[in-house]
Amino acid sequence: MKNKTLFLVQFSVLAAIEAIFCFTPLGSLPALGPIVATLAMIPVIITALLLGTKAGTVMGAIAGLFSFIVWTFTPPSPLAAFVFTPLYSFGDIHGNFGSVLICFIPRILVGTVAGSLYKSLSKSKTEKNYLNMIIGSIAGSLTNTIGVMGGIWLFFGRQYSSLAGQSMIIIIGITILTSGIPEAIVSAILCPAISKPIQALVSKRR
Repeated sequence: MKNKTLFLVQFSVLAAIEAIFCFTPLGSLPALGPIVATLAMIPVIITALLLGTKAGTVMGAIAGLFSFIVWTFTPPSPLAAFVFTPLYSFGDIHGNFGSVLICFIPRILVGTVAGSLYKSLSKSKTEKNYLNMIIGSIAGSLTNTIGVMGGIWLFFGRQYSSLAGQSMIIIIGITILTSGIPEAIVSAILCPAISKPIQALVSKRR
C-alpha cells in the first residue's frame, strides 16, 4: 500500500509538471540563438526512468493529449497545426487521422523507448546506472523528434514541403540539428540529474 501510494504521488507530480510544461511558456528553453528546445518530454522520460516503462508510456500518452489540446485550441504555429490535429486546417490543407497519430504515437514511444532501454542496459553490471539514464534520456528525446518528423513526411510530406518551401529531407535535417539535438542534450543533463537523487532517496526510505 505504501509503495502504491508513493507511485501515485510521484506520477501525479510528474503529470502536473507535464501540464505546466505543455500549457505555459515554462516548457520552452532557448537553445541556440532563436532556436527553442521543448521541455515537454522531460517528465515523460523521468517517469520512465523512475517508475518504469509502462508508467512512462502512459505519461507519454498524457503528453500527447496535452499537445493535442494545445495544437487544437492555441496552436503555437497555425502554419503547422494541421499536422497535429484533424480539427485544424490551413487553406486547402486539412488535418486528418494521420495528425492524431503524429501527435500521440511519438510521445507515447518516448516513455516506451527510454524506459525499455534504461531497463535493458541496467541488467548489465558493467554499466553505471547514471550512464544508462543518460543513454535512455537521449534515445527517448530523439524518438519524439524523429517520430514527429517521420510522421509528417509520411502523412503530409508534399503539403508540408510546399508550405515550408523546402524538401522534406532538408526540413527533417534542419529540425534534428536545431531542435532535436539541443532537446536531447537538455534531456541527457536534466533527466538523470533529477532522477538519480530521487531514486536514491526512495530506495533509502524503503
